[in-house]
Amino acid sequence: MGINILEALNVRVVGNGDKFLVLAHGFGTDQSAWQKILPYFMPNYRIILYDLVCAGSVNPDYFDFRRYTGLDAYVDDLLHILDALGIEKCAYVGHSVSAMIGILASIRRPNLFSKLVLIGASPRFLNDNDYHGGFERAEIEELFTAMEENYKAWVNGFAPLAVGADVPAAVREFSRTLFNMRPDISLFVCRTVFNSDLRGYLGLVKVPCSIIQSAKDCSVPLKVATYLKTHLGGRNTVEILHTEGHLPHLSAPALLVQVLKRALLR
Repeated sequence: MGINILEALNVRVVGNGDKFLVLAHGFGTDQSAWQKILPYFMPNYRIILYDLVCAGSVNPDYFDFRRYTGLDAYVDDLLHILDALGIEKCAYVGHSVSAMIGILASIRRPNLFSKLVLIGASPRFLNDNDYHGGFERAEIEELFTAMEENYKAWVNGFAPLAVGADVPAAVREFSRTLFNMRPDISLFVCRTVFNSDLRGYLGLVKVPCSIIQSAKDCSVPLKVATYLKTHLGGRNTVEILHTEGHLPHLSAPALLVQVLKRALLR
């Protein structure tokens, strides 16, 4: 990026602790997704928040379709942010695609991360022989077609499904940030995420990981959490959240906070 990345990606550092904690949001949201989580961690951490370049809160001119064809460019962004802030060690909480971005970043710079907390993480969304990612190729193609044909209708159908739990405020919030995204960028990123396969990288992770997975998530089956536990290289734990949906920080923040606190202390 030939721009100030801290400005471009709306980087903020909040809180009063002496340890650094990165909160990295997933597809379809922006850093506001952590709003209900923040107050619980601000007394003990300096929290680094930023928006992925694809988020609706970022100037769409910064999204380079040639550059962001895989997750590596997002990893570059994360590492540039941490370097620009002079961070030498941090704990990292990543939701969904940002969980995988964190995994790749920790492989490149293991000494930078004390801990990875992976919420709703999936190394591959597509089923493959004996691997159950949750989606068949035809289902994914249908999703892309729906996004392309009528983005508004797609958001109105997808947001309640993804939130899962009957929490209208969370559905409204997720819909808002999805609508903020430019539809062509949203589709492009969705293709990138759904077509990625990071299974081969998991064994290279040496940083301790906490895997946090909702009991019922339409995007990530429970089997994926087990797969991650088995295949990640470092010491790791799995914690099942007794709630529904792919966005527990929006739909069940109080529950997630308890589990997050435990995960960060381990």
